[in-house]
Amino acid sequence: MKHIFLNLKRFDVPVELGGVNRLAPMAEWGRVIVAETQKGLTGYDPAEAEFVDFFPEAHLIPAAAARAENSPVQLGCQGVFRADTAVGGNFGAFTTNRPAHAAAALGCGWTLIGHCEERNDKAGILAEAGVTDTAAVNRLLNQEVKAAQAAGLKVLYCIGEKSEEQEQWQQVLGDQLSIGLDGVDKSRVVIAYEPIWSIGPGKTPADKPYIEKIARFVKEQTGGLDVVYGGGLKADNAAMLSSIGDIDGGLIALTRFSGEIGFYPEEYLEIIRLYLGK
Repeated sequence: MKHIFLNLKRFDVPVELGGVNRLAPMAEWGRVIVAETQKGLTGYDPAEAEFVDFFPEAHLIPAAAARAENSPVQLGCQGVFRADTAVGGNFGAFTTNRPAHAAAALGCGWTLIGHCEERNDKAGILAEAGVTDTAAVNRLLNQEVKAAQAAGLKVLYCIGEKSEEQEQWQQVLGDQLSIGLDGVDKSRVVIAYEPIWSIGPGKTPADKPYIEKIARFVKEQTGGLDVVYGGGLKADNAAMLSSIGDIDGGLIALTRFSGEIGFYPEEYLEIIRLYLGK
């Protein structure tokens, strides 16, 4: 099974407000993305490839409404809180947080946990309290994974090393996996590898041998969990990534990186065609 994940981050913000959204008004954005991609994905065998879109919460309702019967597009949210509602327990005292049961009620089947941007946010908050132990971040993420699974969600769990952590990559990634996935149902987890040191303008992308090395390591550490490339599946690396046997898909974000940068549905479909070869 190949997994094509789409992390739409905050690509909904209009250009005039500093964002990259040239696609649709905010209220229509989620609907337009689903409507303009699901037809192009129907030609793929659902037993061979699945497609999951991670939306900001505000867009989940129109995105879910736009899904046709038997749509190949699955929906996910961009994270869940580490605690949740429960019958006879907390009935919703989670101001500003997104409990997993709320995500499920909105139509999500997946959630994204441990993305490098989330890890940085948690580390920054902990640092304000004087906590610099990276294991603390992994422990918080572990609680999120468990909360997500208790609500019936599948999890795309992200791991990755920064430039200053490259020499200790085995320890860093090993801890992210062992602590973050401690006691969880691994049959409902896919791993996304983000080479944080290589992501961003002016940085040298991770090459094929490096990605192969990491993918083998992750599978060895997890008992063979599926691993997707989280450093950005793009038109210019789709063929290379598809040639790596231990990589089981990719995470797409922006589709255009120059000119009018942003996410464009037709370019998303082309990246998938290049990766899957049809």
